[in-house]
Amino acid sequence: MFVSKAAVVGGGTMGGEIAQAIAASDIPVVVKDIDQKFVDAALDKARGVTEGQLARLVKKEKLTQEQADARLAEVMGNITGATTYEEFGDVDFVIEAVPEKMEIKQAVFREIDAATPGHAILTSNTSSLSITEIGEATLRPDKVVGFHFFYPASIMPLVEVIVGEDSSQETATAAYNFAQAIKKQPIVCGEVPGFVVNRILMATMGEIWRAQEEQGLSLKAIDEAIAGAQLAPMGPFFLTDLLGLDTVFHVAEHLHESYGESFYVHEGLRGLVSEGKLGAKTGGEGFFKDGEQNVPGDVEPDAEELVAMFSSRALIEACLLVEEGVCSVRDIDLGMMAGAGLDPRKGLLPPFWKADVTGLDQVLETMEGLEERYGERFSPPVTLKRLVAQGRHGLGTGQGFYPYPQADEGEQTETVKLETRGGVAIAWLANLPMNSLSPQVIADLETVWNRLKEGGEVGAMVIASAVPVVFSAGADIKAFTTLDEASGADLINRAHALFRDFGKARVATIAAVNSIAFGGGCELAMACDVRIAAEAAVFGQPEVKLGIIPGFGGTQRLARLVGPNKALELNLVGDAILSEEALELGLVNRVVPDHELFETALMWGRKLAARAPVAVEQIKTVSHQGDIDAGIEAEKQGFATAFGSEDAKEGIGAFLGKRTPKWSGR
Repeated sequence: MFVSKAAVVGGGTMGGEIAQAIAASDIPVVVKDIDQKFVDAALDKARGVTEGQLARLVKKEKLTQEQADARLAEVMGNITGATTYEEFGDVDFVIEAVPEKMEIKQAVFREIDAATPGHAILTSNTSSLSITEIGEATLRPDKVVGFHFFYPASIMPLVEVIVGEDSSQETATAAYNFAQAIKKQPIVCGEVPGFVVNRILMATMGEIWRAQEEQGLSLKAIDEAIAGAQLAPMGPFFLTDLLGLDTVFHVAEHLHESYGESFYVHEGLRGLVSEGKLGAKTGGEGFFKDGEQNVPGDVEPDAEELVAMFSSRALIEACLLVEEGVCSVRDIDLGMMAGAGLDPRKGLLPPFWKADVTGLDQVLETMEGLEERYGERFSPPVTLKRLVAQGRHGLGTGQGFYPYPQADEGEQTETVKLETRGGVAIAWLANLPMNSLSPQVIADLETVWNRLKEGGEVGAMVIASAVPVVFSAGADIKAFTTLDEASGADLINRAHALFRDFGKARVATIAAVNSIAFGGGCELAMACDVRIAAEAAVFGQPEVKLGIIPGFGGTQRLARLVGPNKALELNLVGDAILSEEALELGLVNRVVPDHELFETALMWGRKLAARAPVAVEQIKTVSHQGDIDAGIEAEKQGFATAFGSEDAKEGIGAFLGKRTPKWSGR
């Protein structure tokens, strides 16, 4: 499903910000509301956001004022305001952003179901309501998903794609790709109250609220303790004032009704909302007014205890989301990074990553102590106990929720770290931050591979990522642009020879794909004998969007794995596919829970390493006999032609400049 035109139903601030994100990605969008004043408010918000973004670029001298004015006109020209559904006849993707009441949402969905083409995807920006129930108001529940932005939508990168009971895989994938098209970071999750980020946030904030009211604690001291321990960008009370007390109260009550006493609702919050003291949206008076707290409490808290409660509840709720099959480990952490501001670059780690750094054995001990003091809401989750029982204690042991390199002693290459475990070697991709396949990575991978073959002691090699949230985002485009014709050809030839040797040598190769595997990253995985994917893995060949073609075997190996028809589609369209579809197509051999990926890949490595080396070599050599070498030669020529074109220069320039390319056909 492709999106040429979108619509937002519900104006005002949020509708305007969502529409702006779409329009700024050069996709036409209609903003519809029942009252022109709400439409005007949305248009004014979109204009204000765009002006602010462009002003910052002018200040950094990345644009002239004249260019900024022209771009403002382009973006606003992509937005149409409406009070009827007349403009919806050719809309492909609708985002509903009306008040959080089921009867209102169902009424709107009945209307947009009748006003849009049958292929259109209908989504809700709900923060907590049932997607399945919303979809029941339509004749196309399979094309209904949640599409939850975080406020402010112009700044916050996260979109939660929520799959209801009737949502199809194709719809979820299309929503994921649309989120990427408007430059947002999507995660995919199942339908439970609070979804992912709000459920974890409310679990942690509820514990702090409970402690504050039961012990009469100082709000300022609590906020300082939480922020000072780098558990969050700011304290929970200050954050609530920023978000709006009514918004937070609504979500907190909903989760309390859904999950019971483990989600506490602050009575002082209830009172402030009833008095209309909503924080920043009502002049600044909420939990605080002019820097002074608005609810009783002056006792100094036990900061260590608060920190333990906050971080433990975050991890418990995150584990429950995994155990309930709602979301994957990587997507939960990514959601907390993109939706709750937990930026590892600032020392703010999301739940699973933080637990690994702390040590899972220590985390378990802390939880058991809290359970003794406060009861079953701190009961350690099964997943945590299981990992500790396996000796997977996190960063210090090389495995926890994520795997971590424990490189062999001696000389190591710069971007690929070698670790051997018996007859299995692990080649850790360590080209931070995105593991892009630069000339250095290819050279280092070649060095590691040759060392393993010459040593003769290793029967299998696992290619894994040292970065928890990405496998490889593709070729290093910026590095490619610095190569001349001779060095570019040499790189392509070396990469092809290396990847081809993966498929011939007596050392079996297993790709452990933990997350994004785009372009060259996908081609690297396809060059391996076996591909094990985490639930959070995402695959794609997006080269066509840059005006080039796959250059590391993607036109040949993809067809052999998924069939020529589907391979042609994936290479021509360039969109991503999620792990389940990759498994159905035959692109990967297995899909496993994120935290079991590395262990599963090692199991495959040990199994294949135990096979007779000559037999392994011959099976790999004679299987799929066909003219792949001729195909690769054709691909190399095609890549050279495409890479040298004006379209490629425009596509790469647009990618590096974060703009939409304009093709010339030359």
